[in-house]
Amino acid sequence: TPTPTPAGQIGPVAFAPDVNPLTGETVLDPRVLNRRPLAIKISNFPPCVRPQSGLSLADLVFEHYAEGGATRFTALFLSHDARKVGSIRSARLIDLELPAMYHSLFAFSGASDGVLNRLKEADFKDWIISPEFEPGHPALYRVPKESLPEDCQEQEHTLFTGADRLWADADKKGINARQALTGMAFNPQPPPRGQTAASLTVAYTAAYVRWNYDAEVGRYFRYADGRTHMDALTRTPITAANVIVIFVHHQTTDIREDFVGYDPRTKSGGSYSLEIQLWGAGPALVYRDGQMYRVTWLRQDRSGVLGLVDASTGRLFPLKPGNTWFELVNLDSPLSQPNAGSWKVAPTTPTPMP
Repeated sequence: TPTPTPAGQIGPVAFAPDVNPLTGETVLDPRVLNRRPLAIKISNFPPCVRPQSGLSLADLVFEHYAEGGATRFTALFLSHDARKVGSIRSARLIDLELPAMYHSLFAFSGASDGVLNRLKEADFKDWIISPEFEPGHPALYRVPKESLPEDCQEQEHTLFTGADRLWADADKKGINARQALTGMAFNPQPPPRGQTAASLTVAYTAAYVRWNYDAEVGRYFRYADGRTHMDALTRTPITAANVIVIFVHHQTTDIREDFVGYDPRTKSGGSYSLEIQLWGAGPALVYRDGQMYRVTWLRQDRSGVLGLVDASTGRLFPLKPGNTWFELVNLDSPLSQPNAGSWKVAPTTPTPMP
């Protein structure tokens, strides 16, 4: 006998034409779902790049270690036309996975030779929008350095785009069709057996992240290095209906990302690219409605979205309808509870290359 679908559940298949399969929310104009999701690489270091533009309008955001303890974002858009997004930065190995999972376009600028070579061979290479693939791409533009904070006027911080520009480019290329995105489940009603979670701290080495739950609005508010994390485009705080900590193996590779600290005599030092092995399965923590749940993340095939399974029921774990932030941390990162209702994850860093 088939297991009955829990009352109120949305997804994981047969989403209504006006329901965003990445958020479980009903959209005002169903036509916005008749396009391919869009992944954009966004900077988070140095701190002067904050506030970034457009993050609050993303349906999904993945935060991950780049190198040197700094984090970077891959933000996925579908239901909102963010008119300004950025600053745009270089791709990492994790970006060989996310566009395949969500069948998305992928916009970035720059990459190490090793990462770029793999992107040029990727099964989604025709969905990439980047100066490395099309020099001088009109969908990407630079803002005057003088418009940026005085300590953040390097050329690498000046590149921006707009989701509307990227989708228009995809329309011209004939690659902007609606995608069959199944695998995520949602339910406005929180599941039982959660643990109180008024706050979550993710102590990345060079990015101290805190999420505080606001019961009045039913969302987690993001703080970066002790300050409210704002969106420069919307001029609103960044919030999330769901925050998910994904514990996943980080493997240091031989792809060199930079030469900081490099010793030419010993040919040692510098930073190497991390392969975040987001395939198979592993532990995860879901924070929604002021509660924490221990679940298992699952990615069964390359083109499948990240699923979450409730071990106690064997069913997909339902997220709260709304946007989701994923915090990717190394598999052995410890979880602690400094105070009642407060949780802390201290992401470990992989052993660097010798």
